Amino acid sequence: MPLINDEYRKLLTSEFQKILVHDVKLIVFIKEGEDCKYCAETVTLCNELTELNKKITCEVIKENDPLVSKYNIERYPAIIVTGNGIEDSRVRYYGIPSGYEFGTLIEDIEEVSRAKKEIDEKALAKISTINKPIKIKVFVTPTCPYCPRAVKIAHKFAIANPNIIGEMIETHEFQEDATRFGVSSVPHIVINDDVQFVGALPEEEFANNVLEAFNKMNQ
Repeated sequence: MPLINDEYRKLLTSEFQKILVHDVKLIVFIKEGEDCKYCAETVTLCNELTELNKKITCEVIKENDPLVSKYNIERYPAIIVTGNGIEDSRVRYYGIPSGYEFGTLIEDIEEVSRAKKEIDEKALAKISTINKPIKIKVFVTPTCPYCPRAVKIAHKFAIANPNIIGEMIETHEFQEDATRFGVSSVPHIVINDDVQFVGALPEEEFANNVLEAFNKMNQ
């Protein structure tokens, strides 16, 4: 049974036809076995998206592939959205992007394809000063209506600055990680495992927290 229903397929096909400019690749990292609960569904979801527009392709990578080490994949399933100058996996999903997060994946595909950075100017000026690796983890749940905004900002920052990696982490699928960082409500954002905050902040305030983590690296 398809994961994307017929009505939404038609809507996305029309939308992609109007918006997509450059090719986008979805690289899906999976491992075999029962301990990867949503690996098969994640592959199915990405393959269904490729059916909607020829500019979208999907590559499936298994856990023993050298690319796992190259991209430092830490959890399964994982999706990285690449293409059009973002070939180094800065836009990431850990866990299947279901519920509200499916819309975030669609927006990422469109933004990567258009190479358009729709970021608040003050926020962009701040994150542009970052010249060392920064990782932004955004813990989410599929039913959280505020989580997509936080994920989207993390991914925007990653698209805008090659030193930033933005990760969506599905809390229920990765409870050990959530417990480690004390996640009790979402979105819960962790920057460089150091600076944390909860909530979908405006872009400039989000950027302030990223800069705080960056400044701590330089102390």
